[in-house]
Amino acid sequence: MKTQVGLEGLRANPLPALSGRRLGLLLNQASVDTQGHLACDVIDEVYPGQLVKLFSPQHGLWGEQQANMRETPHGHYDPLDLPVMSLYSETRRPSAEMLADIDCLVVDLQDVGTRVYTFVWTLLECMLACAEHQRSLVVLDRPNPLGGTVMEGPDLDRSLFSFVGGAAIPLRHGLTMAELARLFAHELHLELDLSWVPLQHWRRGWNYWETGRAWNWPSPNMPTVTTALLYPGMVLWEGINLSEGRGTTRPFEVVGAPFLDARSWLERLQPFALPGLQVSPTRFVPTFDKWADQRVCGLDLRVVDPQQVRSVATSVALLLTAAALSPGEFKWLDPPYEYDTVNWPIDILFGNGRLREAVTSLGETAPDPGLVESLISWDEASWRARIEPILLYH
Repeated sequence: MKTQVGLEGLRANPLPALSGRRLGLLLNQASVDTQGHLACDVIDEVYPGQLVKLFSPQHGLWGEQQANMRETPHGHYDPLDLPVMSLYSETRRPSAEMLADIDCLVVDLQDVGTRVYTFVWTLLECMLACAEHQRSLVVLDRPNPLGGTVMEGPDLDRSLFSFVGGAAIPLRHGLTMAELARLFAHELHLELDLSWVPLQHWRRGWNYWETGRAWNWPSPNMPTVTTALLYPGMVLWEGINLSEGRGTTRPFEVVGAPFLDARSWLERLQPFALPGLQVSPTRFVPTFDKWADQRVCGLDLRVVDPQQVRSVATSVALLLTAAALSPGEFKWLDPPYEYDTVNWPIDILFGNGRLREAVTSLGETAPDPGLVESLISWDEASWRARIEPILLYH
């Protein structure tokens, strides 16, 4: 039986509390039911004439804009003659004016299970705005595509909070959007009328392949579930001058740079366990982003056992060995990164400065697996204790 998302649950059993209220909806092109109908069209069918405004996250309603401060203008959804307010524009939090003509904001976004993904933090900004302006908020839940049992650190240091990390959560957090909303409301003590429409027929141990649902890409560089599975660690490459495969058809599944020798890199990786993956040499030419139109030598990451993949550990091993191979060419990218103009992007991404400091200390010395384990160590037991009261699924 297919997993039923919150949108479909709302259509099957409309919430009486929404009847007669003016509704806003935060969505994008991945906010669809199993037939591919957009959430705004479904909600307009369930609550005719009540939907008065749409909101879009980073990349826009249709996922057209690329990443990192490429803002989306406000727009219009012609089929329903509704304005679309961009929450990745001059503001990332709904303003009082944006909320003035609605009573309740409905949120239907597909998250990817990783701290470094702005949809989570757009949700938080909406919660803060709704609490301030006394508007209700309803989350239409969707599956965490990575499942909810495997989690990977490290946690985020509070000094590095940004728009890709606004709370102290690990890189692979294991929660759905409704669960994240419950966590934020609880830990921030928000005076917010928060509710949700839960998933049906979903288990925490499932990854997305087991839901029976088609994948609809939530952002331009998240084309497949495999991409999402590798993303928790491979997103770290956004903080260095090596390509993470943006500008190819396989972002976050291929990595490299023109100055690297792929076979030497593989040799350096031999001591490291890279579970669930087949890693082999490759070459590619990105059409945009880092090393655009140049021949890149690197590695191809093929998933052979999704349940075994630990993307953060894999990426840290790849990054440490690449840096040791080419200490003269390997570079950290400078700020800004997602509106933070002070901190190193790699520190924001990783959650602390220890990875950057380790690379500096190593120089050309080959790293060992013990260093990887040390860098990614975190208090998983504490995190599981924090989230136990807010979990919706088991």
